[in-house]
Amino acid sequence: MERQIVHIDLDTFFVSVERLVNPALVGKPVMVGGAGDRGVVAACSYEARAYGVHSAMPMRMARQLCPDAIVVRGDHSQYSKYSDVVTEIIHEHVPVYEKSSIDEFYIDLTGMDKFFGSYKLATELRQKIIKETNLPISFALSANKTVSKVGTGEAKPNGQKQIELGFEKPFLAPLSIKKIPMVGDKTYHILRGMGVAKIHTLQEMPRELLQQVLGENGTVIWKKANGIDNTPVVPYSERKSISTERTFDKDTIDVKGLKGLLVSMTEKLCFQLRSENKLTACVAVKIRYSDFNTYTMQARIPYTSLDHILIQKVDELFEKLYQKRLLVRLIGVRFSHLVQGGHQYSLFEETVEQIRLYEAMDRIRNRYGKDAVHRAIGMKVEDR
Repeated sequence: MERQIVHIDLDTFFVSVERLVNPALVGKPVMVGGAGDRGVVAACSYEARAYGVHSAMPMRMARQLCPDAIVVRGDHSQYSKYSDVVTEIIHEHVPVYEKSSIDEFYIDLTGMDKFFGSYKLATELRQKIIKETNLPISFALSANKTVSKVGTGEAKPNGQKQIELGFEKPFLAPLSIKKIPMVGDKTYHILRGMGVAKIHTLQEMPRELLQQVLGENGTVIWKKANGIDNTPVVPYSERKSISTERTFDKDTIDVKGLKGLLVSMTEKLCFQLRSENKLTACVAVKIRYSDFNTYTMQARIPYTSLDHILIQKVDELFEKLYQKRLLVRLIGVRFSHLVQGGHQYSLFEETVEQIRLYEAMDRIRNRYGKDAVHRAIGMKVEDR
């Protein structure tokens, strides 16, 4: 059966939400991110991109390139709210979908063609999202995730596209190799050093040569360049989560020790989120007392993977949940409502220095183990 995969992308999502809140921003160059010179651009409008501005650029450089741009600090809660609204609309109208990030979705319409017409169904879904949210949205339909994602990029802004079965290679051929998912800056410079600029050239190269140069990724990139991708659409579930908990050998009432352990546990879960390029939108704290009564409290939050935000929320939940003078037998932390797309979203809260600090800490953990770096309050608390 011919696969029918749709990729949906909310165009310049953060900027579009800001324009809903403040219509005066429409048509003007807008940058979302840290307002100070040490801040970072998390997102920018097409008007700002025309000046060479792009996400992850230091705000000082972006201001020099586009001095007339309007800088907006960004509102996590608004972005999360609109993302949830779009998710709910998609959930109600399609059989299988994957929420790959806060503003991107894959939909599997395989088998729907004989009943409704996949392209017609995707078009109606796009129109419904636009009508109910006033957000611009683009999509592409093809036989696999790679071609659909590239197609969406070509359909922007606020457009739609279909790549018919058998036309994947001709569609990809004239495009830049940067359009291929997985081709980051490092891989791009390696390929450009080999004289490769267009996907057409990759299509004609021997797969073995790319594997020699790029390792296992070379084979994957060769397949993507040729429009080959059997990756399934992974059904999205709000229940998807990561968690950790600790049962004590001896019940404790040491509040300082409990808080220190929660910090340490939260740090490790945050590192896991960033390692998997994920964000969480729901935090839960669990306490089991010496009488074996167990209590859990959770809170929805704007999508994030940052230690300092999640540690603060975990501490707030613990303060509300903990009943003083009762011995504690077990504590735990859980992150749920996970989606992909950690790097872009983390830029809102960070300066360049903070980004480098998190990256440095994660590099140390990757090299020496997840226990290699701790906040002071969490140091050796697990051995206590």
